[in-house]
Amino acid sequence: MQLIDARRFFVKRKSLGNKRNWIGDPSDKAGEPDQIGDISRLFGNFSDGETRTFLEEDPITKELVERIRVVSKVFDNADFGFHKITVERPLRLNFQAATERTARLDAESGFVKLATSNKKNEKARLEEIEAGRRRQSEIKKLLEDFAKVHGATLCKDRIVFLTDLREIDRAAGVRLTAPEMKAILRALGERDESAEICQDSDGNPEPDTELRDTESVPLKEGIAKYFQREVLPHVPDAWIDESKTKVGYEIPLNRYFYQYEPSRPLDVIEGDIKSLEREIMHMLGNVTGSRG
Repeated sequence: MQLIDARRFFVKRKSLGNKRNWIGDPSDKAGEPDQIGDISRLFGNFSDGETRTFLEEDPITKELVERIRVVSKVFDNADFGFHKITVERPLRLNFQAATERTARLDAESGFVKLATSNKKNEKARLEEIEAGRRRQSEIKKLLEDFAKVHGATLCKDRIVFLTDLREIDRAAGVRLTAPEMKAILRALGERDESAEICQDSDGNPEPDTELRDTESVPLKEGIAKYFQREVLPHVPDAWIDESKTKVGYEIPLNRYFYQYEPSRPLDVIEGDIKSLEREIMHMLGNVTGSRG
């Protein structure tokens, strides 16, 4: 694939107003450089590293100087490609049946939905809502019983917490459903880097969606080597969710044709600042009627 940097192939035309940059064409206006033809020749040559000389304003002296610029580069298609990988980190939670955490249950959708109804019959709807409220009261009573035994304990292992909760649940005969248990875990849990990793039913670590990140790995570089070098030194517990890996392409033109431009010397910058200061003082003098 060939990239042509034609940003400097233009002439100025006053009649175009703000859009005064025009690609030169002598057949349209005599005396203009044949820039359209030159761009076409660059395309036809398909040459890597071909250059052109341009007249450019020097940022320091403000004078026009000749500069050689690379205007054509040739790449493999794979040079623009990358694998977008999803980097996961494990979910780590602690649990406590403290009052402030139990209060969060009222905001959990799985708990709120217990006291709602979609039934059209008004009587049936009210009965379902009332039954849901009684269920909410049962769950809160269960957590109160749990707090009496474990309330002061900060549990950093979800398996241990669930085991203790199920023991109280069996004794009370509440029999929490999966959505109800999920709502309780969300309300009573908080992220904790020092806690044990939460695992799914197969014993695999669960990802923390808030810590999920993505990385772009060049197609010409191995994903495993990149991950080992760029990710694991910073987050050693991370892993790649390979099911989310995608291939993408990007052509960052400025990056490939970038040329370093040295900064202006400090004495030049200082001179500009002093000149601006004199102009400001002169304008202030005109406003106040004084002379600087």
